[in-house]
Amino acid sequence: MSKTVRVAIVDYRAGNLRSVAKALEAAGAETLVTSDARDIERADALVFPGQGANDSSMRALKERGLVGPITDFIAADRPFFGVCLGLQLLMDSSDEGVEAGLGIIPGRTRKLPTGQKIPHMGWNSVDIRDDHEVLAGVIDGTHFYFVHSYYADPADPSMVAGTTEYGVEFCSAVARRALVAVQFHPEKSGEVGLDLYRRFIDFVGRV
Repeated sequence: MSKTVRVAIVDYRAGNLRSVAKALEAAGAETLVTSDARDIERADALVFPGQGANDSSMRALKERGLVGPITDFIAADRPFFGVCLGLQLLMDSSDEGVEAGLGIIPGRTRKLPTGQKIPHMGWNSVDIRDDHEVLAGVIDGTHFYFVHSYYADPADPSMVAGTTEYGVEFCSAVARRALVAVQFHPEKSGEVGLDLYRRFIDFVGRV
């Protein structure tokens, strides 16, 4: 019998926590929404969701003492999945505010260009550029659900694992070793999003 994967979901006053937890549970994980560093340390994987703004979210992470536990978890090459703002906050800085990001991925979070309706909200396609095993099952052009006005722009192009077009071609997924993060919301993307979470949980069970 395969082991139950324990996933800690970072609670930093960003929205969408419960829907992420429900999707991960449907994918077979045991979840705990938490802001306790001890829970993060004991978890098999860390999921960093988010709906909110750069500055208020970074301040909430600092107030809750979560910056160190999150960066340590990733630095130890333990399985990590970031969603939407949970991808953007991995950058060094953001057009959205003055607070520095976590600096996990060198680069900047940038505002989507004018000329399109902002926020970018709804279904859009993702072109996969990486053979990371969590993303390998995603067919090029698969549609996922997006809600955002900013996007992560990694300084190292090799970090870009998926792209999407919306006034500009932007990074919609990053992947390296045990870290995967996406701009779209798998928990709002129906069966294709649930499949992505299943592949992540399977990946966690093997590492």
